[in-house]
Amino acid sequence: MGNFRIDRRTVIRGAGSIAIALPFMEIMGEKALAAPDAAKRYITFYTPGGTVIDDWRPKGTETNFQFGSILQPLEAVKSKVMIVDGMNMKVASGEQHIRGLVALLTGTRADDAKNGFSAGPSIDQILAKRLSQGKKFKSLEMAVRWATGKTHGKIHGFNVLNFEDAADPKPIPPRIDPQDIWQSVFGTLVPPGEGTGDAASSQLLMRDKSILDYVDRRYVTLMKKLGAADQKILEAHLTKIRELEKSLSTGVGDASTTCKKPTRVDTSKYNPRTGLNSGDNGEVVDSSTDESIPLVGKFMMDMIVMAMSCDLTGVATMQWSDTEAKHQLPWLKSKGINQHLHYYEHDGGYRPKELAIIHNWYASQFAYLVNALSEVKLGDKTLLDESVLFWGSELSHPADHSNTDMPFVLAGNGGGLRTGRYMKFNGVENNKLLVSLFNLFGDTRNEFGKPGFSTGALNGLT
Repeated sequence: MGNFRIDRRTVIRGAGSIAIALPFMEIMGEKALAAPDAAKRYITFYTPGGTVIDDWRPKGTETNFQFGSILQPLEAVKSKVMIVDGMNMKVASGEQHIRGLVALLTGTRADDAKNGFSAGPSIDQILAKRLSQGKKFKSLEMAVRWATGKTHGKIHGFNVLNFEDAADPKPIPPRIDPQDIWQSVFGTLVPPGEGTGDAASSQLLMRDKSILDYVDRRYVTLMKKLGAADQKILEAHLTKIRELEKSLSTGVGDASTTCKKPTRVDTSKYNPRTGLNSGDNGEVVDSSTDESIPLVGKFMMDMIVMAMSCDLTGVATMQWSDTEAKHQLPWLKSKGINQHLHYYEHDGGYRPKELAIIHNWYASQFAYLVNALSEVKLGDKTLLDESVLFWGSELSHPADHSNTDMPFVLAGNGGGLRTGRYMKFNGVENNKLLVSLFNLFGDTRNEFGKPGFSTGALNGLT
């Protein structure tokens, strides 16, 4: 074989931009390590009002830690999450809620904005250009019980999390009607194995089979240049490719079982536009709608999971209310919760006991989403293995609206993110975390947001 050598990053290229990675082989060098695949899907999970940091913060070391009472629901998915502690939003400036909501995903200052919202695009919209190319939806933004209190159901700096990737990054209001979301995303969907599909679907299937056939031939050509041991490794890899091609022909297997229409839930008791009638201090109560929040939230998370499983988008946002969150939480009444979140933050005086109960419930919802993604099998991986989730809020300490010690949680193993760990940082800027997220998706930038607030990525995430 002479000096023939293959780089560990080599791929077999098919038509267009299709590339299939090679397995690690001896010819790549004894010390070569397979580079992690870039993450393929990104989800923002937003909860309002920060947390009670002493009850949120874990105890222990990086790999041997115990969750605080608020994060206890994550125990079942502990190996799939990373707790990121000690981050500061030094860039945040402006109104006490708006500044954090803007800085969370853009790394910019609200008071620098030309449009009155954000001075820069949010990370999700930049990633969407890469992750959702060729997909039906660039991104999906969903919100439950949105635009309460003083915003009266209207778009406002108190409730917008996502911003366009443009010179003048206009705010993107979330979709709030669960039935409209289901109809537009899944109403015309024909999952594999459930129908003949249209002409475009048939052409896509034939294209995929053609690509795999071409890759098969390229593998066979490469095989002739390898030693016996590497030939066995490549043959096993080629077998997997042929099995995938067979599944395309028969319409069974992973390709047909992972994409399904999510069950359409009855949300007739939920009024997504009830915020239009809200009172400044939450005095106008819509009991029926508030009682439906857990049902609607789960429905929206299920739709996000299935939209990604069906490859309809690569980017989504799950927003639990706006920063005011002046709605009731009747499902927690048995635990003593009879006011809205903002009341317990400061309207009724700082109430850490009640806040801990509310944020513990939000943690259980994050655990649900993480687990749902982990249950979708993609060959020898799961949807979660190829994804990155970012759970954040607009502030840390609700009593003083401060932006230090931000409560952040990551999940998924996309881009080589090493979960099952508790990472402590000492006052490092939030912008550096955003740079790190970009890097997990193959974007090699070393700065994001307002200049001067990030110089490189965080150490130790991968």
